[in-house]
Amino acid sequence: MELRTYWKILIRRWWLVIAPVLVVAVHTVVTYHPPPPTYQVVMRFAAGTIPAGLSLDYDRYYHWLTSEYVANGLADVAETGAFAQAVAARLAAEGLRVDPAAVQGAIVTDNVQSILVIYLTWPDLDQARAIGKAVADELTQNGAAYFAQLEGLEPAARLLDQPAPVPLPPGLRAQLLGPAVRLGLALAVGIGLALVWHYLDPTIREPEELEALGLPVLAQIPRSRRR
Repeated sequence: MELRTYWKILIRRWWLVIAPVLVVAVHTVVTYHPPPPTYQVVMRFAAGTIPAGLSLDYDRYYHWLTSEYVANGLADVAETGAFAQAVAARLAAEGLRVDPAAVQGAIVTDNVQSILVIYLTWPDLDQARAIGKAVADELTQNGAAYFAQLEGLEPAARLLDQPAPVPLPPGLRAQLLGPAVRLGLALAVGIGLALVWHYLDPTIREPEELEALGLPVLAQIPRSRRR
């Protein structure tokens, strides 16, 4: 069939197309709950090591370059499973059980020159504060232990921002994606019902339907106009 034919079918049974959409829309409005709050902790660390010794011809550029390498390395370490295990162990020692995999997935890192930035996103305010503190303690107290080159050179990172969770506004996509998918599926169901009804309906309404059956159209009675 041509697209025009499908359009006629849907227009003829428009109520059947929109009925599932209306039902789903009403159900979505009645049962809507705002998404749970999410909190983010942003911490910055100054990375670097204490020079082993300075001479008259020592170029401090290499010390700053080393600090950039340390910041970059710690940014990679903070996203690993080993780091998440260490953070979870610190939390367990304080009586808070947290899945290390969840901790690993909640951490995103970045670094700008010698500054390491940790982004921690978590759904619970108190836990976000506790996890942020554990992350900061692990980096400042044990950060050098992840690199053999830094063994004995403590600390490798110094905390610049205290862990302070900030609520994140729910994203528009997160709020609209679920309802949009449900309404789209409801529309697809409505279109399917209209097409099935047309397939099962024995009534002939268009001359083209007779011609499709191989029957000649001798005459056509025009639709009466209502006054």
